[in-house]
Amino acid sequence: MNLVERSRLGDTSTSKPLGVDFLAIDVETANPDLCSICQVGIASFRDGHLVGSWESLVNPEDYFHPINVSIHGIDEADVHSSPTWSEVYPYLYVLIENCIIVSHTAFDRAAVLRACEKNGMSVPVSRWLDSARVVRRAWPVFSKSGYGLANVAHHFDIQYRAHDASEDARCAGEIVLRAIAETGLNVAQCLERASQPIDPSVALPIVRSGSPDGPLYGEVLVFTGALSMLRREAVDAASAAG
Repeated sequence: MNLVERSRLGDTSTSKPLGVDFLAIDVETANPDLCSICQVGIASFRDGHLVGSWESLVNPEDYFHPINVSIHGIDEADVHSSPTWSEVYPYLYVLIENCIIVSHTAFDRAAVLRACEKNGMSVPVSRWLDSARVVRRAWPVFSKSGYGLANVAHHFDIQYRAHDASEDARCAGEIVLRAIAETGLNVAQCLERASQPIDPSVALPIVRSGSPDGPLYGEVLVFTGALSMLRREAVDAASAAG
């Protein structure tokens, strides 16, 4: 299916959009079960710009919890005549196969995987990029807290309609674009950076030469697991012991 601005699922082509740098995806669920997807939205980005979006309501064939309805405003009546996940997913599969897929936190990826698992559907080969992890590494102010989609959008004055799937997807994609501009990394490099610690220096091994006068000189000591002191302190003490 081509990405059509605010389109509904219909009789459109299933060809993949060409030259897309990444797709952003968001889903809403009917209840606490992650596989109860009731709306899915996609935003497509190329050369630093939004080039299209697509969304569809989905009949989860499940109940709607009042809390979920209060968040996104979708209920049983809205999805009564909407396609099920089994009907929507073949179109979605064509779009996301072999693409970089952006989602804010792991929720959307987990929901898609659970819905596919429930319906016995295969998952395409794609690379998922968590925009929340990108945010935490691009801006120190968000490294420990405040990296929720709404807060980050407010910080950068990104206008969007919260808890609408295609709008949430667009917002997550625009946040990644800002991170790319801030860090100078491309989207593929953001994937690599997102897999690393927030402070890259902590991933480096701490190595000291043992003191020749220490009783353990000549031995090699490796620390694993949790310690009651900083690792650097432990390594310094071990070095003094040889």
